[in-house]
Amino acid sequence: MALPQLNAHRHDRATRALITLAGEFDLTTVPLAHAALGACLRDGIRTIDVDLTAFTFCDASGLNAFLAASGLAADAGTTLQLHYSPPTLTPIIDITGTGFLLHELHTVRRPSPRVPAAAGGAP
Repeated sequence: MALPQLNAHRHDRATRALITLAGEFDLTTVPLAHAALGACLRDGIRTIDVDLTAFTFCDASGLNAFLAASGLAADAGTTLQLHYSPPTLTPIIDITGTGFLLHELHTVRRPSPRVPAAAGGAP
């Protein structure tokens, strides 16, 4: 029987890191994610964004690892944010009340062009 797979890719920009996790996050793969997150803390990263777009599964041990990492990050003055939670993780987060871990990445919106005011109207 093959072990579940989890791939972790890290991309840094100054003191911010993006970790993309792809695959299954359970008791057998927690050490890989823990190592990636721990390396960020050792390297002085101040904000850790975890992209879960390619996540296929997360059990309670995976969620517990995120909670532990969040606590370690907070103790180090670092922010840990999970982004793009898959549908399989959302109910677990809702049931456990751990939604504070989730944050959506927002794109910067450009201001809409000004519409010229009608003659005699307010600008």
